[in-house]
Amino acid sequence: MRHTFSCIDGHTCGNPCRVVTGGAPELNGESLADFRQDFLQNHDWVRQGLMFEPRGHDVMSGVILYPPKRSDCDIGYLFIETSGCLPMCGHDTIGATTYAIEEGLVSPHVPGKLAIETPAGRVDAEYSVKEGHVEEVRIFNVASYLHVSDLAVEVEGIGKLTFDIAYGGNFYAIIEPQENWAGLDAQSPSELVGLSQKVRKAIQEVTEPVHLEDPRIKGVSHVMWCDSPRSEQADARNAVFYGDKAIDRSPCGTGSSARMAQLFARGTLKCGDHFVHESIIGTLYNCKVESVGKIGEILCIYPSIGGWSRITGHNTIYIDDRDPFAHGFQLS
Repeated sequence: MRHTFSCIDGHTCGNPCRVVTGGAPELNGESLADFRQDFLQNHDWVRQGLMFEPRGHDVMSGVILYPPKRSDCDIGYLFIETSGCLPMCGHDTIGATTYAIEEGLVSPHVPGKLAIETPAGRVDAEYSVKEGHVEEVRIFNVASYLHVSDLAVEVEGIGKLTFDIAYGGNFYAIIEPQENWAGLDAQSPSELVGLSQKVRKAIQEVTEPVHLEDPRIKGVSHVMWCDSPRSEQADARNAVFYGDKAIDRSPCGTGSSARMAQLFARGTLKCGDHFVHESIIGTLYNCKVESVGKIGEILCIYPSIGGWSRITGHNTIYIDDRDPFAHGFQLS
């Protein structure tokens, strides 16, 4: 049997975004969070086939569009990438919103605003249009918070590394320059990938953070390496490791949210502050601490992230059961 998927390909500030507009499986559940569980249990071959080689690559990431289950939302986003089916993804939200508006795939209840149901909860987006093209999307992300600070692991060939864990839609191990890590300029991207693999494995062996309100969201899947900016416009720079070999080319939306939550907890950022985050390739997200709240007894922030995305083409992708690589492959 040949399965056909209609896709729009593009990138957000340099990181790939493949949006699936047709051919996706019907999912069961009362929310996008339920959809995520059904997808992981019964349809993950779709993610593998579309994200892994030979149809994707080590950095591939994307969104499957669904009608929302919530009555207060315009559209639903199910996030897929090489590392799995994420609760939330910032760069993909910016990308999918751009493509959906430019291609006329959604009719927002309020022009210039899009209410999105994600597995992590409702995320709102504001967008500006010029001559038929979306110039910028600002997403208002889920509650983000510092989970724990000053943890340490021993890493083979490196020694002790100290890190914080923060949540911004996914859990991030946040590592800043220290005695055994000199910063982003001391390593090539390929060297950083190798180090990240060791570090994430060491971290996962000692801790598994669980979301305070949704126990289905757990574990450290991403490692954020932080440094001072190169751009005069930026406040900080980062390189986020995800999947098995991927470094985010964008400044990372949920990562920027987690970083702001960490800095807020330290007192470096306060409510209303702007924060410009620079990626490994020099692209920027214009972020802001929009408001402050609580999850249980823990103080959290509600961040926004502003960025841009561009369509690179339309793609009809086949996953043919006769193909020995129908479900894709990855090189170790």
